[in-house]
Amino acid sequence: MATCHVFILGRVQGVGYRDALCDEARRRRVSGWVRNRRDGTVEALLQGSPEDVHAVLDWARVGPPMARVTEVRIVSDADAPSSHADFARLPTA
Repeated sequence: MATCHVFILGRVQGVGYRDALCDEARRRRVSGWVRNRRDGTVEALLQGSPEDVHAVLDWARVGPPMARVTEVRIVSDADAPSSHADFARLPTA
């Protein structure tokens, strides 16, 4: 099981990024969560097989059509037991 905590920078709020990330994560059977941050970034925690987590990260670097991702900042990347059963959209932090 791989766990990855990331921040996505660029034009990623107001463009459907969180919903699209939820869809991609669920499609890949990755659990965790995503939320907007008041500083304009999007934050996410991804948990799943290493291959599926990396596939979601690859998607995150592009995002939905109206997004303009400038950086995906991985702040932790470690093996950890799964603590999330699904993928959730959390309130803004």
